[in-house]
Amino acid sequence: MYAGWDTPVRQLKGELVQLEYEGYQVSESIRVQAEQLHDTLDAFNENQIQAVYTQLQNLPQNPKFNYVQPNELRAIRHERPEGPRRLQLSLTDDELLDRFHGAWTGRACGCALGKPVERLGMVGSAGMNGRQAIKAYLQNRGQWPLDYYFSGQEKDDGIKLFFKGSWRENIAFMEPDDDINYSLIGLKVLEEKGPDFKWHDVARTWNASLPYYAICTAETQAIMNFNIKTPRMGSEIIFPAPAFTRRYNNPYREWIGAQIRADTWAYASAGNPELAAEFAWRDAHWTHTANGIYGEMFVAAMIAAAFVESDPARLVEIGLSEIPKRSRLAEAVEQALAWIPECPDFENFMFMSGLDTDCNGATLGSITGAVAGHRNFGGRLAAPLNDTIRANVIGFQNITMEELAGRTLDVHKTVRAYMSQPQG
Repeated sequence: MYAGWDTPVRQLKGELVQLEYEGYQVSESIRVQAEQLHDTLDAFNENQIQAVYTQLQNLPQNPKFNYVQPNELRAIRHERPEGPRRLQLSLTDDELLDRFHGAWTGRACGCALGKPVERLGMVGSAGMNGRQAIKAYLQNRGQWPLDYYFSGQEKDDGIKLFFKGSWRENIAFMEPDDDINYSLIGLKVLEEKGPDFKWHDVARTWNASLPYYAICTAETQAIMNFNIKTPRMGSEIIFPAPAFTRRYNNPYREWIGAQIRADTWAYASAGNPELAAEFAWRDAHWTHTANGIYGEMFVAAMIAAAFVESDPARLVEIGLSEIPKRSRLAEAVEQALAWIPECPDFENFMFMSGLDTDCNGATLGSITGAVAGHRNFGGRLAAPLNDTIRANVIGFQNITMEELAGRTLDVHKTVRAYMSQPQG
């Protein structure tokens, strides 16, 4: 079954790209057969689509593929470099409360900042790629470089923004967004299931609390896979294997979807990057594979460390210490770090990233807020949100970040007590 995020034929073509990214050798014959399927006329041509899928079984591995990218936690830990694992957290509960408030605020601000240009950043406009279109939009309105929320001011350049609720003229709260929804889901799972939560607790919380239309790409297919294989009748529920839910009909399995779900696991594990990465793995490994999993583990470790450490380079180093050193993600991050001395400013380094602008803005805001706390959260971005989040998650449709900080402190205390007990 296809989850409906895209047509079956486009998912097939995405699968070919994904398989090659994973190091499999897709023959020219298979590639031609897939390309001959028309995106519209053959969108649901199940017979021909399935005929190509059948040939994708047992593809040979590219002998030049040198990455080591396991999906299971024990194997991931075996492949990670040395790291601190757990830092000395010396904050009082009142100080932690302020840091949690800052982290939630930072995440919301970063998300709202990038939300109006997420689609523009992906598809571009008027012959420009996403980065060029974003810069042109700002220059045409005298707002380059950006230092506040995007304006919806009309110009004759034909470049349009989305999500009016996050424009500077309208913004009054953090409007619904998947980058915030999953943070709230994490809080709900920890409140209801505690530190021993399982991956299927996350899946069932999605079913109970998150509308299907609010779920995207890899998550859409994974929750569909979970539901078609999980019986709802009988005294014993037998859950499907994560190896099925994360992979079946899921060409998005190494995309950014899990990475945006890292934050609350990290808040609850403040000062403990290893535990934050483990929580992130439990959350990620049923929807994603390899670098899709590592993205969430990497970010969770950084955010957890940000309650102790403020140096950006050190935070990245700690994040890398929780993922396989021979992975594509580790390689890419290390390459990016090497570019820094060569680049005099952010635009030379990588102009605003440009793709998942709300996702990346939210993650950076979360780290910044965790380091600074709410009292020291500078700039103008926080005030227009009125400390309020309105989300798609049932039970969190209208909630203050101050309340979220208090509830986060409660789950952090539970996790802290759990970690003080002997571990079997």
